[in-house]
Amino acid sequence: MSYDNEWLEETLAARRKSIEETVRSATLEEVKQLGSERFASASDPWAESYQTFLAEHPRGNYYLARTVEGADVVYCRDAEKGIWFLPGKGMGILQPKGLRLMAEIVDAL
Repeated sequence: MSYDNEWLEETLAARRKSIEETVRSATLEEVKQLGSERFASASDPWAESYQTFLAEHPRGNYYLARTVEGADVVYCRDAEKGIWFLPGKGMGILQPKGLRLMAEIVDAL
């Protein structure tokens, strides 16, 4: 099951509240630093995908947030893409429901 694909309404409400409370604009350098902290090895396939994504959107408007479960969320509004990191448990690409949530929150800032 994807981290953000099958959200129950209670889970969605809790995540929304947490993201609304923690979301902030981030520089490309901050987003790169977070990736460096999250990937133990440069040969990690996720590290390569993450770096490629950042290189493709060097002037993107990035946002960082944290969910109630402790997952870090990196979202690029310009590209309408994002990734989540749950330290010690996993990572993945934001799916449509998560992308809609992030767009709504960011657009309301």
